[in-house]
Formats: sequence, C-alpha cells, structure tokens
Amino acid sequence: MRSLFSLVFAFLFLAPATARQAVVIDAARAFDGTEMRANWRVVVEDGRITASGAQDATPAPAGARHVDLGNRTLLPGLIEGHSHVLLHPYSETGWNDQVLKESRAERVARAVVHVDRSLQAGFTTLRDLGSEGAEYADVGVRTAIRKGVIPGSDLIVAGRAIVATGSYGPKGFHPEVRVPLGAEPADGPDLIRVTRDQIGKGADFIKIYADYRWGASGQAAPTFSVEEIKSIVETAASSGRPVVAHASTEEGMMRAIHGGVETIEHGDSGTPEIFALMAREGVVWYPTLAAVESILSYGGWQKGVDPEPARIARKKAAFQAALAAGTEIGMGGDVGVYHHGENALEMELMVEYGMEPTAVLRATTSLNADTFHLADRGRLAAGLRADIIAVDGDPSRDIAAIWDVVWVMKAGDVVRDDQ
Repeated sequence: MRSLFSLVFAFLFLAPATARQAVVIDAARAFDGTEMRANWRVVVEDGRITASGAQDATPAPAGARHVDLGNRTLLPGLIEGHSHVLLHPYSETGWNDQVLKESRAERVARAVVHVDRSLQAGFTTLRDLGSEGAEYADVGVRTAIRKGVIPGSDLIVAGRAIVATGSYGPKGFHPEVRVPLGAEPADGPDLIRVTRDQIGKGADFIKIYADYRWGASGQAAPTFSVEEIKSIVETAASSGRPVVAHASTEEGMMRAIHGGVETIEHGDSGTPEIFALMAREGVVWYPTLAAVESILSYGGWQKGVDPEPARIARKKAAFQAALAAGTEIGMGGDVGVYHHGENALEMELMVEYGMEPTAVLRATTSLNADTFHLADRGRLAAGLRADIIAVDGDPSRDIAAIWDVVWVMKAGDVVRDDQ
C-alpha cells in the first residue's frame, strides 16, 4: 500500500508539467514591432513564440489549436512607458488627498483593478514610475501578478522614487507638521545609501526628480546637482539598474542628461539644443501628452471648443523639436492621472502632435522593450515571450483602431477573447 501511495504521489505532484497545446494565430496583417506585414502567422508553444512569418511559408505544428482572427491586426503586447497604478484620475480625487487620506489598503485594491484594466486594453507590460506615497506597494502588486495571485499587466517598478529634501509634496503645512511624502527625500552622500536601499526593497530601476515646483515663486526649478545624479547613476549601475528622471525645465533636463539617466519624463521646456543632446546621448523622451491634456480638462478646458492653452502649445513645440532632432520618443502617458485602461490616449495624441502611426506603434512595442531592457518582448519574433494582441482595423492607417482590442494573450495565456 505504501508503495502504491508513493507512486500516486509521484504521478500527481512530482511528474513534470504537461506542455501546453501549441497555438497557431492567423490574421490579415501584423505589426511585428518594426513594420506591418500582410497575411501573417504566429505560432506559440509553451508561452513562447516559436515562429512568426507569412501564412503560406509558416507550417502549423501537428495538433495545434488554430485561432483565425480574420481581417484583424496582430501586434506585440503593448508596453506602457509611464504609469502610476497606485493613482487614479485627479478629477476623482486630487493627488494630495490620495497620498494623505486614502489608506494603503484602498490604494492597493484600486491598483488590482487598474492593472487588469490595462491588460484588457492590450497593455501587457507597464513601467510604473513611483508609488506616490504608498512606499513599496508597487513591488507587492508586481510580485502578486508574477505569482499569478491577481491578473494584470507585468510591472517593472520604481518603488518610492527619490526627491531632493524640501522639494516634493504634499505641501502647505506649517513646519512642525510632518506628513507622508510622495517620494523619498535624500541629498549628497546619502543618495548612495537611499539608492541601495530602494534597490534592496525591490525597485527594478531608480526614478529621480531632477526638478520640481519648489522655486521661489512656486515654479519648477532644478533639484539635484549633476554630481549628485552621477552618484545615483553609478550606484544603480553597479546592480545593473538604470536611472530615469522626471524633468520639465531646461536646466533640470540638462543636468539629468549629463548625469547619465536613460529616459526623461515630461520635458515640457525641452529646446532643440536639448533634444539634439538627447539624440546624441541616446536618452529617450517620454512626453506624457495625455497627462497634460487631462489635467487641463479637469480645470475646465474643453478641447476643440476653448482656445489652446499655452502649456499645450509649448508641448507641441517641444514635440516637433524632438522629432526634428531625431530624439527617440517612447510611449508613456502618465496613466493614473487619467483612467487606467485608457492608455491608448497617449498614442492618439502622439499622432495628433506629429508622429506617424507606424512610429507610434514602434514606440509602444519594440522601442519601449529596448529602452526598458526587456529583451524577451516587444516584437513578434521566434524565441520571445508570447505577448500578443489583436485589434479591429489597421492602426498603421488610423491609430484609433488601437482602441478596438478584441484578443489578448499574455505569456501564452489568452486573457481576452471577444472575437
């Protein structure tokens, strides 16, 4: 009897997992991360793409399940370049009140909803740019997704992020009142310790605020010196992690570039000279157009009815300057400022501001994958993870088609099927 029990135990618990059935996916067209292809086929086995090519030249494995998506477009799973899963739209609750009045439990519960909404919208990976006062809750959400505890987009996270002492909010309290801050303050030599501590607590990369609204009149002004930024970059690089920077002023952007960051977020006051420097240094820009338009709309601006605000005019000028300089522009809208699941708003605005739709698709797939050091995704290519989506229509002709997601596969598992 004991030997029989041992055999049953070994069969149930020790036997290797059965390989998943191969899946053959056909569609009228596919954006492979670089260009649009006609009559395309992708073969998936055990969560990986094993073949990607023309239907008439790509054989189907024996016994494979066939998914015919008809006159639809396949794309690699989309990659959001700037999210905040622990925030929700400021039209619902202002940033200060989210940081000061919402419990950690509420914010995590919201994040669980947010990551699934983004996944259902076709964004299989999110780069999350800081917990905004929720400590390392983003690390916990990331881990829960990886363990399969909750459904959601894969996350790469910044943890608390780093700000210069006295520069960040919430503000407006008398000096004796201590309130939770939206990021971790540090300066000078202590930046090395804080960088190491954030890495040790699970940050996938380090985010710094190279400037913020702490000027004499409340205007944005630089925070860290070039030498301070270099110390953060050097420390993070020892562990193989990059550093990215919030920067909206010319001087803040310049210091961040010279300090060695890999991406700049926002960049509202970028000039042709700064964007030319970014192009030479390989620094990628995330303009967060959707956040700017959303915040202005919360203040009462009606797009298409009211005159264009000066802030949008500056953003459009910066966008054109970056395009002219050949700066790489990634897709990252600062989702969380606006509704999760509406990530594609940034893609529409990138086209509206002057980028070709195919370039926007690249920015949201292969460029973001390369920028974030995610070598296993961002393209429909053999050997990569099977993050694949399908949309109605052709987003290379009309970017609005990217909203019409009908099918989503993440790591070989279908998580949405509306066909």
